[in-house]
Order: sequence, then C-alpha cells, then structure tokens
Amino acid sequence: MSRRVSLPGADELFRKTTLSAVPQTQEVHDDVVEVAATNRQTTTSVQRAKGVRQTPRRRTHQLDRQPSGREKHDEKITVYLSPEELFDLEQARLLLRGDLGLAVDRGRIVRESLAIVIADLETKGDQSIIARRLRGR
Repeated sequence: MSRRVSLPGADELFRKTTLSAVPQTQEVHDDVVEVAATNRQTTTSVQRAKGVRQTPRRRTHQLDRQPSGREKHDEKITVYLSPEELFDLEQARLLLRGDLGLAVDRGRIVRESLAIVIADLETKGDQSIIARRLRGR
C-alpha cells in the first residue's frame, strides 16, 4: 500500500462552480435568461449613449460604506508611504491602543479612514476634504 497522499488535479481545483446548490427547473431558468437578456440590452444601450464608462458604477448605500473590519480580505493594493507617513500611521495605531484602548492594526485604520473620506466625497462632492486637498487648497 502506497503512503502517497492523493491530491486533486488542477481540473478539479479550478472547475466552474454553480451559484446555487439547489437545481433550478427549466421554467425558472428560462425566466432568468429572459430577464438577464433584457437587462443586458438596456445596459448596453445606456452605455452607448453615455460614451466612456463600460461597466455600470456600483452605487453604495449607507450600510455598504461601513469598512469591512477584521476579516479575511481577498483584494489587495500596494500603497507606498514615506517614512514620515508610516511613522504617523504607527503613532495613530499606538495612540488608539494606549489612550483609547482600541487594539487595531494599520490596515483597519486605513480602511476606516478610506470609508470616512469616501462618505465625505459622496456627501459634499466638490467641497469634500479630499477634493480640496487634492486641488491644493
């Protein structure tokens, strides 16, 4: 008997999965296809009329603007900071931990800050703090 472990192949690991474990009836499937086709035609005609944007912008609601907090994140960006900016971020983390009793990591501070800035931009637009700072005022 072999002591080798049997592992799944690439085809099994990267196979397409369905969105629902419940099989759909043909009637429901046909209705979904018709609605999807109608939505696709409407979206395409609106996109052609407007011009540049190829994908519709996702509108956020007040509940969606909440930062994700402490959970596994699948998306990643790289941000380069100067030594002073990194020092300020670390000082903010230590201040939150030491004076306010909030043990948060730097990523959580960045996500919270981003949520605040985006909410301000959507609310105030041209007068938001990010728009004014980026313009140099």
